[in-house]
Amino acid sequence: MLEIKNLNVYYGVIHALKNVSLTVNKGEIVTLIGANGAGKTTTLRTLSGLNKATSGEIILEGKSIVNLSASNRVEIGISQVPEGRRIFPQMSVLENLELGAFLRKDKSEIKKDIEHMYELFPILGKRKKQMAGTLSGGEQQMLAMARALMSKPNLLLLDEPSMGLAPLLVREIFDIIKNINMTGTTILLVEQNAKMALSIAHRAYVLETGKIAMSGTGEELAKSDEIQKSYLGGN
Repeated sequence: MLEIKNLNVYYGVIHALKNVSLTVNKGEIVTLIGANGAGKTTTLRTLSGLNKATSGEIILEGKSIVNLSASNRVEIGISQVPEGRRIFPQMSVLENLELGAFLRKDKSEIKKDIEHMYELFPILGKRKKQMAGTLSGGEQQMLAMARALMSKPNLLLLDEPSMGLAPLLVREIFDIIKNINMTGTTILLVEQNAKMALSIAHRAYVLETGKIAMSGTGEELAKSDEIQKSYLGGN
């Protein structure tokens, strides 16, 4: 479904991504793990069109999208849940969801999909008229995910969905991610909680200082001594 070939990204003189290549197959959850500053968020931002690739290819469904704008990428089925949620705090839950469908042409279906979001995230249905900025951290994360799903993406990019959440909420968010995937959405997940990410991922890549250092199934990497030592708190 998605293929990245020899992707390079610079921030001024800083070489943030160095010949990164990876694939995401249709129906998979693929996770990127790595330390702060490894290039995980840069990878997602470059995929969604928020950062410009210096060189390399991004191929979706067999077509190059490396020169497409961010809005065009949403139109062809890529949606990102950004780090820090970035919901619109002065707008209601419902208004945030409606904005997620801004580029859609099938206006008659939007109400049905909003109701589906309330089924997937019941707390949002109870809070639909509430200002988004007054929601708890976990509720804001659910809203950010629901807003992204309102564009009906084929590929959902998730950037640190568990950040700042209590352990019980982290488990709930990861259960929701699995549920979203089971309904047919392919997911590329960036996550510092490597243990949780590897537990739900079909495949995983490890980024170190802008380069792919390791890859394998989620299970293989979770059992790797090197990964346990570096990311899972093993001895």
